[in-house]
This record gives sequence, structure tokens and C-alpha cells, in this order.
Amino acid sequence: MVENAKDRMAYKPPHIDERAITIKGPHPATLEDAVLLKQCEIDTGRVSGPGGQNRNKVDTAVWIKHVPTEIETHATERRSQSQNRHVAIFRLRLKLACKVRTITNRDGHQPSELWKLRRQGEKLPINPENHDYPALLSEAMDVVTARRFDVAGSAGILGITMSQLTRLIRHERHAFALVNAGREATGLAQLRK
Repeated sequence: MVENAKDRMAYKPPHIDERAITIKGPHPATLEDAVLLKQCEIDTGRVSGPGGQNRNKVDTAVWIKHVPTEIETHATERRSQSQNRHVAIFRLRLKLACKVRTITNRDGHQPSELWKLRRQGEKLPINPENHDYPALLSEAMDVVTARRFDVAGSAGILGITMSQLTRLIRHERHAFALVNAGREATGLAQLRK
């Protein structure tokens, strides 16, 4: 029997970052609000400080804990509970995107429908305050981590340029710091700010 070159290539398993919380997919940052909140504990209360009487007399502050990962966040700066709830959910999604990894195929990852929808050629224009940003960031971080922080190779798999992928990650300083720490640990040069 004759082996071809593809058969001789060794399978490379995805890299697992020990600093991250690794779970089975789908990534919680990609879930609809109603589905995500079923996995969370939500508390409300009051906080003191500037913001007027409404803030000091009404339960406007919101704390959210994602139970499976124990990641918590809160919002207290807005004057209404619904506004603080919206802010807290978005912050939770960002924290989940940074700290939680779902395992993906390091060489054969297929971009999500959201990724394909948002991508324009080799660009991925996204405002970091957009509702879709945490889901896109989580997908990018999963691929970058699976490839041992090889941003150029990850960009190729995701169908965008390395500078576009770097920009996407750089918008969230915690994600950027995690990627640079991972690159340093694997002997790669840090990404520039």
C-alpha cells in the first residue's frame, strides 16, 4: 500500500490554554440573551454615590453570575435597572469571550454564520460596542488559542487579514493581554499595540 503525503501528515490537536476555562460548545458569548440568562444568577440592589435620588432609593444596580463558569459582572452606573441589566449582560459576554474557550479544530475550523455575515472580503468591520462583538471575539480567541497563539495562521483560517484579526482582539484589552501572554509563553513575538 502506498501512502500519500496527506496520510503522512500528523494530526495536530488544538492547543488547550490552562489559564482559560475550557467548556464544550457552543460558546456562552454566542448565545441569545434568554438562553444565556438561564445559565445565570441575577441580583439587583442599590448603591450609594452620585446619580440622583433614583439611584439611591431604587434597586437599579445589577449583578450577574454565569453559574457554569462562575464569571461575574455588574453594572451600577445607569439610572435604571433595565439599562444596567443591558450593560451587565454585555460586560458578561465580553468576560466570557476573554476567559472561556471552546475547543475547535486548529486547522479545519469553519467560521460561524455570524462571522461569514459580518466579514467583508478579508475585513471584519465591527464596533467593539456592537452586540455581535463578544461573539466574534470569542470565536477569534478560540481559533487563536487552538493554534497556539499563531495570529497569522488563525487569520487565514477565519478568512481575514492578520491586521484585521489583531484589531478585533486589540479592541478588548483583556483579550489582547491574554493573546500576548500566550504568544510570549510559546516563544512568539508580542503583538504591537
